[in-house]
Amino acid sequence: MKKLNSLILEQKEDAKHGESFFPIQKYITSLTPEYPVLTTHWHEEAEFTLITEGQGTYYIELMEYGVEPEDLVFVMPLALHAASAPEGHGLLSETYVFHMNFLGGNSTDICSTRYLHPLARHEMALPGVIKPEHPAYLSLRKIFGQISNLYDGGIPGYELALKALLLQAIFLLLQFQESAPSSGAPNAIHSEKLKTVLDYMELHYMDDIAVADLAGLCYFSEYHFMRFFKKHMNMTCIEYLNNLRLEKAVELLEDGGASILEVSLSVGFSNLSYFHRAFKKKYHMTPGEFLRSCHF
Repeated sequence: MKKLNSLILEQKEDAKHGESFFPIQKYITSLTPEYPVLTTHWHEEAEFTLITEGQGTYYIELMEYGVEPEDLVFVMPLALHAASAPEGHGLLSETYVFHMNFLGGNSTDICSTRYLHPLARHEMALPGVIKPEHPAYLSLRKIFGQISNLYDGGIPGYELALKALLLQAIFLLLQFQESAPSSGAPNAIHSEKLKTVLDYMELHYMDDIAVADLAGLCYFSEYHFMRFFKKHMNMTCIEYLNNLRLEKAVELLEDGGASILEVSLSVGFSNLSYFHRAFKKKYHMTPGEFLRSCHF
């Protein structure tokens, strides 16, 4: 959902981060007591994040990392990731999402073939959370500040500077490169299973989806699948599906041209009353109120 939260993203994003010729986008993510979770998702781009307020947990490739103000987070392309704030608290962060092509990842020089291509294919592993005691932290924190100051433009050549700064950040992180998990490692297997399930839900959210169908994609029993999903997603598959449908509904309402009933049916809610209740619970307003706010 783009207008109600700046980086409350779908699982495998179709959204473009920036423009094709300038594929970098800034996001301010605010997790609140009312909406304390950034749901698990992944995309082709990398992310460079600064935690600015609050404390919480980042989940990167199913590993948990506690985060607090001034921590830096680097998420590799194609990595499953999520974030959450403790009950009753919030978490605020500033993030730059960028495609490796912006750094020259679509070229054939030694930099792209030795470093950027493997990073884009998730064949290399870099540190995920960089805390102030990390040897590279001070340099990376300075780079992040420079990116933040330059991002809004206004200085001739700022695009060149952003590219140079991101390349410098990757250079620093490469000095602490970690072993990439093997495809047979439990977390890697679980990550791929989750991606398969989330892809299926993204494609079929408007249809009736049975738990048995999702379990079958993982070759799990329904009981095992439901425990597996909740463990790694921090919500049940039904809660996740309803959340996905509501985010799709918001997009349709923002676009206009469809009635609330049409939106409800098109995203998979066959009961209009239930759609109203679920929408109000999540967004603290009715679909009608949201629709009016979009076209005020």
